[in-house]
Amino acid sequence: MYATTGSIFDQTVKKYRDKEAIVEEKTGKRLTYGQWQDEVHRVANALQDACVKKGDRVSTYLFNTLELANVYFACGKIGAVINPINFRLKGKEIQYILEDAVPHVVIFEESLTHPIEEISKSFPQTHFWYVGDSAPEFAHSYNEIVSPCSTELADITVEETDVYAVMYTSGTTGRPKGVLHRHRDMAEQSLICTSVMGISPNDIGLVTAPMFHCAELHCCFLPRVQAGSKNIIVHQFQPHTVLDVIQRENVSTLFAAPTMWNMLLQHGVEEYDTSSLRIGLYGAAPMAPVLVRALHEKMKIDLIQAYGQTEMGPAVTFLLQDEQLTKTGSAGRAAYNHEIRVVRPSENGPSEPDDICKPGEVGEIIVRGSCTMLEYLNRKEASEKTLYKGWYHSSDLGYMDEEGYLYVADRVDDMVISGGENVYPREVEDALHVHEDVLDVAVLGKPDEKWGEKVMAVVVSKNPSLTSEDLDVFLKNGDLLSDYKRPREYLFVDELPRNASGKIQKFLLRGSDVVKEYRI
Repeated sequence: MYATTGSIFDQTVKKYRDKEAIVEEKTGKRLTYGQWQDEVHRVANALQDACVKKGDRVSTYLFNTLELANVYFACGKIGAVINPINFRLKGKEIQYILEDAVPHVVIFEESLTHPIEEISKSFPQTHFWYVGDSAPEFAHSYNEIVSPCSTELADITVEETDVYAVMYTSGTTGRPKGVLHRHRDMAEQSLICTSVMGISPNDIGLVTAPMFHCAELHCCFLPRVQAGSKNIIVHQFQPHTVLDVIQRENVSTLFAAPTMWNMLLQHGVEEYDTSSLRIGLYGAAPMAPVLVRALHEKMKIDLIQAYGQTEMGPAVTFLLQDEQLTKTGSAGRAAYNHEIRVVRPSENGPSEPDDICKPGEVGEIIVRGSCTMLEYLNRKEASEKTLYKGWYHSSDLGYMDEEGYLYVADRVDDMVISGGENVYPREVEDALHVHEDVLDVAVLGKPDEKWGEKVMAVVVSKNPSLTSEDLDVFLKNGDLLSDYKRPREYLFVDELPRNASGKIQKFLLRGSDVVKEYRI
């Protein structure tokens, strides 16, 4: 039998029962692996008492918390499918996911009550569990449900091929798609990341990137549990908190997007003792050489870059410590048990896996490997297209060099990457189109020193008096769009370039004098 997330946890508990396993910075709670297993079993029994069966889905709408960690492994133990939801999403966005995933239980925390309360009446058959004091009328107290439950858990057969999670990502249409991953996918991803980063029982890992995201969950949190390391959970990324915890807890490893690493440098890192840091993982975008050097000089940390997507596991390439400056701009080479090709894009359906580009020639990046998703939930046609001939077609454009290093050149779907988060222009455009004074709109990414890119909206207005402030207030006061997706700048123009079929020609828009001048 191959490993499952539940068996990975149990194997570690058996080896390191009395070793400190997990620390929650916000509450100060500290648990050994044995104590943590007791909490996981209570949650697993509580879910079963709520009639959650193998294959049923359990959604979490939480910041980084011990509760999320407990639910994660509880689901793995009983064969339930965990669905971690982005805590930045608002009511309508969450509603879409819940309608698609149909979870039996939704677990949310006090500070995120409002979006859940807005939509709760649409899900009369769903159990809502509230993490915090004084549960609202529509929900039940998580602690009151879980605390009385037994720490003994009956064995449930969970297979390596069983679906373990549904994690939502957005496609070219901007609508989220549920990515189905199996237990074996994650066991493979965990072993790959453990090997690449040299994770050991002596490591102390900091969980500061969002746990709803597979980069933190699959590449760092799970591998550290499998290795018997300690995980310290920070509720939400704040530079001063992260630096304080690194110093206080002797943190040796963490994941952060380049923007987060840069924020740490800008927050007076010299005032903290970060000498315990051994290895840092980053992804979502390449890191500038000047930032690599600054992190090594000021924090004495070596870096590894990972490239991938939720559908891939996520990590399918790694740029190692000694390659950060010699292979600047590269995403690295293929991970163990993975094959990557760059193929010529097809105008009639998916790219052909055997139509391979020459070194240096830009094409679509496709991947075949042991961590690839099973399929999209409720999206048969999209699944067949994306997994054409057994290869995951990424829609990313890139090229390979002569040594097999991958370079990501562009995004087929014009996605904006801001602060390591993917923002899909179509979703922002749809939200702005709701405003009565917006005639037409196109969303682009504008280079930004802090965030990598920021969202910029190019607007054709029906009303000459419409202002940027009007649109910003409209989005802030509505529930159509998460705050991190809001445009930070607006440009008003007379018209947008479109082709004969009516599609906006963004390459022409970017090249126009007025936009080009504004974007610099």
